[in-house]
Amino acid sequence: MTEHQLTWLVTGCSSGLGEALVRAILAKGDKAIATARGSKGISGTERLSTLIEAGAAVYELDMASPEEELKRQAQDIWDKYGPIDVLVNNAGYIDMSTFEEMTEDFLLNALRINALSPFTLTRALLPHMRARKTGTILFSGSVGTYYGVPCAGPYVGPKGLIEAMAPPLAMEVAPFNIRVSILTYGHFRTQVMAPGVMQNRNPSQLKDYEQMNQEVYEGCLGWNGNQPGDPRKGAELVVEAVRGEGRCQGLELPLRLPVGSDTFGIVRNSRDELMKVWGEWEGVMSKTDVE
Repeated sequence: MTEHQLTWLVTGCSSGLGEALVRAILAKGDKAIATARGSKGISGTERLSTLIEAGAAVYELDMASPEEELKRQAQDIWDKYGPIDVLVNNAGYIDMSTFEEMTEDFLLNALRINALSPFTLTRALLPHMRARKTGTILFSGSVGTYYGVPCAGPYVGPKGLIEAMAPPLAMEVAPFNIRVSILTYGHFRTQVMAPGVMQNRNPSQLKDYEQMNQEVYEGCLGWNGNQPGDPRKGAELVVEAVRGEGRCQGLELPLRLPVGSDTFGIVRNSRDELMKVWGEWEGVMSKTDVE
């Protein structure tokens, strides 16, 4: 259980889970540094005006920036508001495309925003956390990595990279008393699937996939506003889990923190399917040892 005030840096806070997290952090009496990028002629700090009113510090940060610029900004944030106890890599976006239609640039952009830039920000702050022998690093994961959906590759692919990179990182920084956790979010009622937010921006589109793309897009629009998760409730539980208090008192922050009622059933189904396949093939495919 954490008894002292923590300072949190949260990326991507103009709406949705990022905004909800900042409000939950402030409600606990902790300090929050909220970031957002500029958009449509409005600066990142202007987009965070309601969080300024709530008591958060704000900083304009574009996760699409080059690596060296992100590192410079991370140092600037630490110098202005640090030390930072908790980094929440929340910023990201959803784009849709079939695998064959994806260009390399399209995929790299999705990787940069959803995985590579969060890694850069984490690397930039790690020296400070190591020196202090304390810190918590959170990555936004997705239950989408546990089941397949057509056209979801540009989003769940980077999330799968986070799933693969976080376990070694957690082992590497554990000697410095630094915790790492992936927030395995279920489906929350945010604007992420709203019209005009999630779309296929891939310039390379094939007629053979036109119907599939349209069906997936329409399905997401139908799901918008009907997701089971309440961002406020999810955010409050994440803050309690990190602090080890309230409903999470006595529980150790795990490497993969499930967040959302639907997460549990989806992950269980994925596990059961995997074990069924392994059970069918183990007797054949395990005959590989040197004799």
